[in-house]
Amino acid sequence: MLIVEVIVLLAFIYLGVRLGGIAIGYAGGLGVIALTLLGLKSGNIPWDVILIIMSVIAAITAMQEAGGLDYLVQIASRILRKHPKHINFLAPTVTWFLTVFAGTGHTAFSMIPVITEVAKGQNIRPCVPLSISVVSSQIAITASPVSAAVVFMASDAALGGLGLNYPTLLLIWIPTTYLGCMITAFIMNLFWKMDLDKDPEYLKRLQEGLVQKATPAEEAELKPHAKKSVLIFLVGVLAVVFYASAISNNVQLIKPSVVTGYQTVYESEKPELFAELRDSMQLEVKADEAKGEYVQKPILALALPRDHAIISFMMLIATFIVIFCKVDVGKLAGTSTFKSGMTACVCVLGVAWLGDTFVSNHTDEIKSFAGNLVREYPPLLAVTLAFASMLLYSQAATAKALIPTVIIALGLTASNNGDAYILVASFAAVSALFVLPTYPTLLGAVQMDDTGTTKIGKYIFNHPFFIPGVLAIAFSVALGFVFAPMML
Repeated sequence: MLIVEVIVLLAFIYLGVRLGGIAIGYAGGLGVIALTLLGLKSGNIPWDVILIIMSVIAAITAMQEAGGLDYLVQIASRILRKHPKHINFLAPTVTWFLTVFAGTGHTAFSMIPVITEVAKGQNIRPCVPLSISVVSSQIAITASPVSAAVVFMASDAALGGLGLNYPTLLLIWIPTTYLGCMITAFIMNLFWKMDLDKDPEYLKRLQEGLVQKATPAEEAELKPHAKKSVLIFLVGVLAVVFYASAISNNVQLIKPSVVTGYQTVYESEKPELFAELRDSMQLEVKADEAKGEYVQKPILALALPRDHAIISFMMLIATFIVIFCKVDVGKLAGTSTFKSGMTACVCVLGVAWLGDTFVSNHTDEIKSFAGNLVREYPPLLAVTLAFASMLLYSQAATAKALIPTVIIALGLTASNNGDAYILVASFAAVSALFVLPTYPTLLGAVQMDDTGTTKIGKYIFNHPFFIPGVLAIAFSVALGFVFAPMML
C-alpha cells in the first residue's frame, strides 16, 4: 500500500508541475483527496507558513506601490553597471541581498532584465550570471530574518524547542549561504564558457534579428515617497529581528510574564517544560472531564510568539507605508508582487498539505528509518531535504513537513540537543526549487534572456540552473557543518 501512496503522491506533484503556476497548488489539493480515499488521514494545513508569506507580501506590496522596490532596483542596477566586469559576483550578491531583506525570492524578477543587459554589454553569456543569481535568490530565503522558513526553524516546533536561539541561527545561516553562493560564482567564473559571441544559439538569433542591442536603460523617475517606504520597511525588519531575538530562550530580554496571551502545555507532550513551569509556580491547572478523566492543562503566560510577531509587525509596516507614503490602496491588489505572492500561497497550501498528509501518516516509518541513518551519515539529511523541496516547491513547507519528524527520529530535546547541528547545517538544502525548471524566477530568466543562452533542454534537468544550484547548496551545507558545531 505504501508504494501505491508514493505513486499517487508523485503523480499529483507531477501533474502540478505540468500544469504550472498556481495550478501546482490545485493539483496538491486534489492529491490530498486521493490519499484520503486510500485511507490516509488528511495532514495539517500549514496556516502559519501561509499567513507569514501573506503578511510579508502585504508589506512588500505596499512598498512596491510606494516606489520602494523601484528605488532598490535602481541602486542595484547602478552597482551592476558601475562594475560590469564583476557581474558574475555582483549579480548573485544583489539578488541574495534583496531576498534576505524582503523575505521573498520574487524580488529577483526586477533584476533579471538588468543582469541580461549588462552581461550582453560585456560579451558574457547571460545564462552564467542569471543562473547563479536565480539560485542565490532561492538559497537566501534560508538566511532572511523575515522569511517563513527561517521563522519556522527558529520556532518552538523546530530548533527553538531545542534551546537554539534566533540570533545564533541567523549568524550561521547568513554567512554560510552567501559564501556558498560566492564560491559557486567563483567556480563558474573559472570554468564556464563565457564568450557570448562564440555561442551558436546567440549567433543564430542575432542573424535572425531576435536579439536586442544592449543599451543602458534610462532610470525611471521615482515616486515621491519611494525612499521613505524603504526606510519604514527596513526599520520594521530590524524590529522583527530585535523582538525575535529578545524573546529567545537564551536571551529573554522580553520575558513570558511581560504580556498576556496563553499557550497550553501538556505534560504528555512537553514533560520538561511542564515540570519547569510546575516547579516555578507559573501554572494554572484546569480539570477536563470530557473523557471521564482529569487531564492537567497548565497555562503559561507568554510574550507574542515569533510567528505572530512577524505577522503583526508586517501588517504594521504595511499600514505605516500606506499612511505616510500616501499609497493608493485600490492599486495594491494589482501589483506584480501581490499576484506572485498570492500564487505562492496557493502553491504552498496545496503542495505542503499534500506532503504533510503523506509524512504525518508515516511518521513511525520515517522515524525508524531516518534516526540511525542520519546520525551515521549526517549529509544524508541535506539530500533528503533537497529532494523534498524539489517536490514540495517551498522552503518553508519542506522544513515544516520534515524537520519536526527528524527531531523526533534523532531523539532531540532541549537537554539533549547535541545532534541539532545537523539540522542547522542542512537547512540550506531546502532551497532545491531549481531542480525542476518550473519555478517563476527560473522561467522568468529563460523568457527574458533574448540571446537564447538561458534555455531548458529537452531532458528537463539539463538546464543552466541545475549545476550552479547543486554546487551552491553543497557549499552552503558544507560550510554549515563547519560553522554550526563551533557556534552552537
